[in-house]
Amino acid sequence: MRLAKRLLHGAVEVTLSGRLVSMDELQEQFDDATFAFSKGEYEQAVDGFNAILAADRNHFDARMSLSMSLCRLEQYERAIQEGHKAEKLRPNDQLVHTNLSLFYVKTGNKEAAEHHGLQSKIASWKQPGADAAPSSGGGDRLQMAQPKAESFKLPGKFPDMPWRKNRNKGQAEDDTDE
Repeated sequence: MRLAKRLLHGAVEVTLSGRLVSMDELQEQFDDATFAFSKGEYEQAVDGFNAILAADRNHFDARMSLSMSLCRLEQYERAIQEGHKAEKLRPNDQLVHTNLSLFYVKTGNKEAAEHHGLQSKIASWKQPGADAAPSSGGGDRLQMAQPKAESFKLPGKFPDMPWRKNRNKGQAEDDTDE
């Protein structure tokens, strides 16, 4: 079966075996499956995500959600398979590698878990906006070091605060009266 996408009147539609499925319908199915997942109905969520993937096998969010649903059902090997399918869709996605690391931890494969944990960290560095210091509109060009802000010296002793003296005197007088 060959999956084809085409543009009709500004709306993207996916066809599989002659059946047209609108992106709105896929989104509604995704929302329903996600709601089932949030209620802890993981088998229903798996069915929903599988239905979406039958219509669009490259639906990344459905693939990721399916893998997590399978993990919650303790079907770790299938979760790993689905995680690797998601990895093929987006190899530098941080969440893909985080999930795969989790799945491998659950199966006891420490080496693979550490590998994907490291890949997750590397992917976080590659994400836009992950720069340590924001640039001031200079793009990717190197910039000259900016001078440090002038420091100032605090006064050694602050001036007397008359309102404090009066309060302290009042307390001292009250103490002597007793």
